[in-house]
Amino acid sequence: MSESTEPGSYFVSNYPPFSRWSGAAVPAVLEAFAAPPTDAALGLYLHVPFCRKRCKFCYFRVYTDTSASDVERYSQGLAREAEIVAAQPAVAGRKLRYVYFGGGTPSFLSVKQLERLVAGLHRSFGWLDAEEVTFECEPGTLSEPKVKALKALGVTRLSLGVENFDDQVLEANGRAHLSAEILRSWDWIRAAGFPNTNVDLISGMVGETTESWERTVERTLSLEPDSVTIYQLELPLNTTFVHDARETGAPTPVADWKTKRDWVDRAFDRFVAAGYTVSSGYTLVRDPARVHFRYRDMLWEGSDLLALGVASFGHLSGLHYQNATHWDDYLSAVEGGRLPVTRGLVATPRDLFIRETVLGLKRGRIDVDRLRAKFGIDPLEAFAPQWASLEAEGCLESVRPSPRLTRRGLLMVDALLPRFFESAG
Repeated sequence: MSESTEPGSYFVSNYPPFSRWSGAAVPAVLEAFAAPPTDAALGLYLHVPFCRKRCKFCYFRVYTDTSASDVERYSQGLAREAEIVAAQPAVAGRKLRYVYFGGGTPSFLSVKQLERLVAGLHRSFGWLDAEEVTFECEPGTLSEPKVKALKALGVTRLSLGVENFDDQVLEANGRAHLSAEILRSWDWIRAAGFPNTNVDLISGMVGETTESWERTVERTLSLEPDSVTIYQLELPLNTTFVHDARETGAPTPVADWKTKRDWVDRAFDRFVAAGYTVSSGYTLVRDPARVHFRYRDMLWEGSDLLALGVASFGHLSGLHYQNATHWDDYLSAVEGGRLPVTRGLVATPRDLFIRETVLGLKRGRIDVDRLRAKFGIDPLEAFAPQWASLEAEGCLESVRPSPRLTRRGLLMVDALLPRFFESAG
């Protein structure tokens, strides 16, 4: 791995890689929806693709300058898709264990739009029994009435996309909010009394310095969130930063990977000293006995995930799938009463074993007994060369009884995972 931050994707969110997914798997995905259900935990992801601005590092399917009528049509499309999905034999009658509103910016929606959307979703999926309902927010889209409405609608985990507290850094990276909006919205969030609050930060944003990063860490600590998630900035090919660099020929001034890891390392030390516990390569929590992230933990251990919304990703009965990636294609499908699946992958048992191994490592360790019982494969033996190489590189504390990454390994975990992948050929 080059230490400079080159264009391309670094973060590992799934396995097999998306490059192996194709339209050829769509019939198999549709058959899985029509088949009897598995006994896996069930979650729901809803993609709300609207934003006030497109961040210069963003690679998700988002829309800006959207009319109220388009927002309403899309919300009705989500509710219609929920109705279609909930009626499938593989889904009907199953209870949701977790719900995740992601984006885009779910908090872009007004209170009335949110209430109509949730009412439409509840006609198909109730989440009164869900262990967790996460809702992503951008500070500048919040108001006190909206925060109260989110609490009333059943949100149990509110995640605030702070990213940084330096206004010049926020502006240089195309963020729509400024630091004053963070502080104002946090007062409302704290007063509302959500069971679980999270703050997202990004290490290595354009314009970041060691001093500004340390100020961001200290200001985040003063908020006392239940958890903090810290990502290291990458440059996927479809971002504004990469497009502009190609146009001008000048590289994007992003910190190198060593600097970003050093900054996250310092942040981890500071949060741990304040009583937080490291929960993954990105996350720290204040009280591990009380604060959980069900979406992450269940998904990484093989739960089914129903994906609602344009370009969203799901997982059902051992198959991966993605919805139509363009507005018109997605809405024409759901408005016509059809599942909007556009590509997928029929994972083999070996694929799923690798998937749960590598995603487990993102938490810094793997549960050998669980993997052995579920797949009938011993991960210590199956990946003996990989464990040996990680240990030699100073990235593994021990192999037995269960592999556990060192802090060095944890901070660069996404760069370590491809060694566990198998060739597509």
